[in-house]
Amino acid sequence: MTPLGVKLRALREEKGVTLSQMAAALEVTPAYLSALEHGKRGRPTTLRLHQICAYFEIIWDEADDLRRLADISHPKVTIDTSGLSSEATELANRLANQIGELSVAQINTMLGTLKG
Repeated sequence: MTPLGVKLRALREEKGVTLSQMAAALEVTPAYLSALEHGKRGRPTTLRLHQICAYFEIIWDEADDLRRLADISHPKVTIDTSGLSSEATELANRLANQIGELSVAQINTMLGTLKG
């Protein structure tokens, strides 16, 4: 799941609606929403995010938070290290190769470092 997918599922459950009900309201397929929740789809468009915010009656800061979650929820990331140090290239490659082997604690430690 992506950070956006986790949030969407929580919003749906909080509102008490099914995937099919939400999909019908947004005029998308349930398969699309399921893929979005499970991280099988990339970030939604800005228009789709606006539709989701309207559906959940999300405004201002909460809408900005949802957009930020979408920004960090691309399931297939490419990192261009050209022009960076050899250490940066090594880090990107090691992370790409070993991310599936990291524990939740290790990932949270790295995220804490990156979030500052």
